[in-house]
Amino acid sequence: MATYAIGDIQGCYDQLMRLLDKVNFDPTRDRLWSVGDIINRGPKSLETLRVLKALGSAFTMVLGNHDLHFVAMATGAQKHGKKDTLRAILDDPDCPGFCDWLKRKPMIHSEKLDTENGEETFLMVHAGIAPGWTFKQARGYAAEVEDILQSDKCSKFLNKMYGDEPDIWHEGLTGMERLRVITNYLTRVRFCNGETQLNLAIKTGPKTAPPGFKPWYEYQQLKPNRYIVFGHWATLEGETNWPNVFALDTGCVWGRTLTALRLEDKQRYSVPFK
Repeated sequence: MATYAIGDIQGCYDQLMRLLDKVNFDPTRDRLWSVGDIINRGPKSLETLRVLKALGSAFTMVLGNHDLHFVAMATGAQKHGKKDTLRAILDDPDCPGFCDWLKRKPMIHSEKLDTENGEETFLMVHAGIAPGWTFKQARGYAAEVEDILQSDKCSKFLNKMYGDEPDIWHEGLTGMERLRVITNYLTRVRFCNGETQLNLAIKTGPKTAPPGFKPWYEYQQLKPNRYIVFGHWATLEGETNWPNVFALDTGCVWGRTLTALRLEDKQRYSVPFK
């Protein structure tokens, strides 16, 4: 049995299937984790959604910003944008089922695995977590968003989810502002400062950090047997140069590669876009 964590697929179905073939993935034996953004911007979002949903219990994912964006459109909270490639899913008879399936997915997944180094804990998130958040706290804050997605207030939340303000996390936040900051950390963060202030405008590499800001993962102090796996930040090109933090978005939808990490031995596998 092997556990493979895969980077942002974003509707790149052909590359997904080639990567699964490359690692000889067997859903009766292996497990596939996704860091989110399984759909949108790529050419075959519907096919990707179908094949991943069909994996059943062999598949584990966390929600990314593009997955939430689809749910917002499917529930009528947002309209289809010019850059979106989700029309085939929205027009499909199974759209309500896909939407309900995604609404029930977590914002964070944390699990202990038996690896070649013994028991290790992996936390998977789409974008990142705030400075000072423990794994336990991150799971708790994520649960607040998960609960609202599965409630009758889901559409209201999705309508108010978009926006960069407030840009600082603190425990005293309440209501939609609190949920927006949590969501922005989990699905959109790249740069922040030590006071948990977000800078969501800059999407390029670490060398472009504004004064006083650093990549979010540089604030993490992890024990040797704890790891964070994330996606979202394609301009990292899969490299953090930071202990125990693995970046898996290698820009497949932008014509680069799709990457998976076998968690048990930290071996990477990639396939090119073409």
